Order: sequence, then C-alpha cells, then structure tokens
Amino acid sequence: MSLLGGLAWADLAARHFQVSQRGRAFQPTDLDINRGDVVTIVNDDGDLLHHAYIESDQFNFDSGDQEPGSKVDIAFTTPGSFTVLSAFIPK
Repeated sequence: MSLLGGLAWADLAARHFQVSQRGRAFQPTDLDINRGDVVTIVNDDGDLLHHAYIESDQFNFDSGDQEPGSKVDIAFTTPGSFTVLSAFIPK
C-alpha cells in the first residue's frame, strides 16, 4: 500500500481512513493523506496473524502481530510518501 502525505500542514480536521488487510493485499491500495490523518488497518483474515510496518527516513511504524479481526491505527505526523509493508503468519 502506498500513502502520499505531501500536503502542507493546515488547520484541517484530521481524516480517518480504514484499510482492509486480507491475504497478501491491502484494500484500498493507495491513499492520499494529510499530515495528522489516521489510517486504521484491519486484519480481515480469519486464520492469519498480520504485521504492518513502515520503514523510511521520515517516518517509522510497526504494528506488531495483529490477531484476526484486530485493528491498528497509524497517525501520520510527518509529511511524505510512505509504503506500508506487511507480513503474515499462519496461526
């Protein structure tokens, strides 16, 4: 999944997005976000642990293991373009 957060900080209300993680795919796959927006990643697999992470010079995030049905919020405090990567583990 790719996230674009290149807009300048403004006094805009933070927006909230939800992304489904099922199998080896995120849905939706691309989002245009502003700094301060929150993306919730939901593990929609019934039998897999998921692990979502971002590694960049500007911003890092690691969800740790996500149980099926669980949700994790990513609050984007830094502008930039980010790719969310994923790993999954059979239970």
